[in-house]
Order: sequence, then structure tokens, then C-alpha cells
Amino acid sequence: MPTVVALHAHPDDESSKGAGTVARYVDRGVRAVLVCATGGEAGDILNPAMDQPEIAARLSELRAEELREAAAIIGYDEVIPLGYRDSGMPDTEHNVHPDAFVNASFDEVLERTVAIVRRERPEVLLGYDDHERYPHPDHLRIHDLSLAVFEAAADPDRFPDAGPPWAVSRVYAPVFMVGRIRSLHQAMLDRGDESPFERWIERLEDAEDDPDVVRAHIDVTGYVERARDALRAHRTQIDPDGFWFQVPLDVVESVYPYEDFELLASRDDETSPEATSDLFAPVRFAG
Repeated sequence: MPTVVALHAHPDDESSKGAGTVARYVDRGVRAVLVCATGGEAGDILNPAMDQPEIAARLSELRAEELREAAAIIGYDEVIPLGYRDSGMPDTEHNVHPDAFVNASFDEVLERTVAIVRRERPEVLLGYDDHERYPHPDHLRIHDLSLAVFEAAADPDRFPDAGPPWAVSRVYAPVFMVGRIRSLHQAMLDRGDESPFERWIERLEDAEDDPDVVRAHIDVTGYVERARDALRAHRTQIDPDGFWFQVPLDVVESVYPYEDFELLASRDDETSPEATSDLFAPVRFAG
């Protein structure tokens, strides 16, 4: 069975980064395994309806429940929490907590993740890029982990107790393209509607997508709402009237019905058209 292992930093990241693509592949017969590094304890309660003392007191427990619900909506076969604490943003008290993800031994995290990859034997690994416009320490560590696992899982001399070596074919990172943001922003203005991307456009005034980066563009027509439903499951983090849902479904699917992925590492010809249109090519599916 073709398999994808997705590495994510916090609950809700699995729903905001490539969820439609994972759902699409699950429906084609791919086994999907979600590895979530932290419990999201340092995240804010962004849904006004959930911003209550009793919710804050149970935040870690609730975010674990939300993660399981969202993963089931997307179609993940298994959710593996690594159990580290959310590191929070730099220069916060969360960032120096001894149980924070960024303060764990990198080799310890790597060996645990290598063991998962060797057991699951995925063709595709999803990680993070190294230039996120949201430079959370946990996200940047997932990037480092993504590339380290690609090399270490295939090396028989690394972590011999973690199982027989396995060579992942490709590592991709879900990314937010500047072109996507501008296209949807303009589409909202053309309709005479307020665009939720106004502040993004101001920050990205001189930004451009690097034409030399190899990317895959996956058509998620028919899966956008499923990804949104997964996001809505994160009730303590996602405002159901907020940013993520302000562009109508029909606008997304008519203007930019894609999720974009940067190819971080590959063991095949990464410049081939297949690598830019199908995360799993040349794997063939029954459906």
C-alpha cells in the first residue's frame, strides 16, 4: 500500500498544511500516518466562543481530542503524538521550558521518527520548508527533522535498533505561494468583497515565488471543504468566522484549486513533470 508520513509541529497544522492533498490521496488508497510533535499547549485560544477559563484549564486535553477528530476527517489511518511540549515563540517562557520540543535532544527525536518511517515504509514524507513566513521554532525544527530523517532512515549504520533501513523517495513541504495569495486576493476584490489577505499583500509587496524551486501543484477540487471541516474541528484554535473561511469555496476552486508543495529532497529525477504534478508518481493506484 502506498504510504505517506506527515510530520507536523502542532495540532491544527495537519489541517492547514496540505490537508486536501492528503485526503485526495487517502481516497485513492494511500495509507496516511500523522506524526505530531507537540500538544499545542502554548497556542492561543482564537475562537471567542471557546475563550473561557474552564477551556484554558483543559487546553492540552482538548487539543488532543481536536487533533484526533480532524485527522479522522482528513482520513489519516494513524495519529502518532511524540508528546513534546509546544515551544512557543522565541523569547517566551514556553521556549525555555525543559519539556519543549526545541529543547529535546535532536538525536532522540530523530531516532524516534526514523523508527516510525522504517516501520511504515512511506514513499513520501511531508515536512516543512526552511523559510516559513511564520518562523515558529517548532516549525523550523520540523524542517531540520524532515531532511535528517530522509538521510538517516536509509542509512543502516544510523540507529540500528530502530528497524531495517528504508529509503523514502521524496520529501515535500506544503507551502503558501505568493501567487496563490495574490490570485485569491484579486478575485475577492473583483467580486466587490473585502479580502482577508489585505495585510498579507502589504507584507508581501516585493515578494516573489522563487522560480528555481521545484514544486508540486496538487489539484484539490472537491477536497477544499473537507480540509476546512478538519480545521473547524480545532475549536479552541480556529474561529469558524475567521480568516480561513472568508474566501468562498467556489472562488477557491475556480481561481486557485491547488495545494502547493516544495520538493525538499528526492531520490529520483526531481525535475521530471511527474514530480511536479503527483507526490507519488510513478506509483500507480487502483482507483
